[in-house]
Amino acid sequence: MKPIVATLLMLSLFTVLPLTAQEEETLVSGPVESGGFGGPSLRITKINGETAVLVGGRGGWIINHVFMIGGAGYGLVTRNAAKTPGLLGEKDLDVGYGGLEMEYYVNPNDLIHGSVRLLLGGGGVAYREDVMATSHRDMDGFFVAEPGVSINLNVTHFFRISAGASYRIVTGVDAPTDILGHPAPLTSNADLSGPSALLTLKFGKF
Repeated sequence: MKPIVATLLMLSLFTVLPLTAQEEETLVSGPVESGGFGGPSLRITKINGETAVLVGGRGGWIINHVFMIGGAGYGLVTRNAAKTPGLLGEKDLDVGYGGLEMEYYVNPNDLIHGSVRLLLGGGGVAYREDVMATSHRDMDGFFVAEPGVSINLNVTHFFRISAGASYRIVTGVDAPTDILGHPAPLTSNADLSGPSALLTLKFGKF
């Protein structure tokens, strides 16, 4: 009798479970439409109190037309002076950073629409002799968080122009030392942090 009773109990359990199971909750439900974009990007900001221009690119995967996850990266192209010369007498800074970028679009089908975004990543700062020279020594790495907002213009189905502003928050810059162990401060977190104006040309499927 015991095997029969156990079998009946198991059959009853499997009959009740589908009735009590709850529907799974997910962040994205229903059909998922995919798109993507890539393109050049320009930033105007200040580094060490001087106007600086950084050039790079942005790109990523667009989910259901409203959410983008991807990446961005930028490098300094202007000549910006360091506070103190480098080990070989270099007087200019070399700065670059990039990382994961997320963006949320509001009413993306409108001709002009807004978006909010966040970049999380890292970068590095070093000395260089002039704007065309290779850095002689990597001095320091840092973490960067950069929230921002943009206004986007739908030019065609595959091309958009995005202009906006952001604020770069840099942490982790340490004062390095020279070959004799003396402090040789390259720059500070505050010198690399600050607001930026951004212009991006986006090509892709939106």
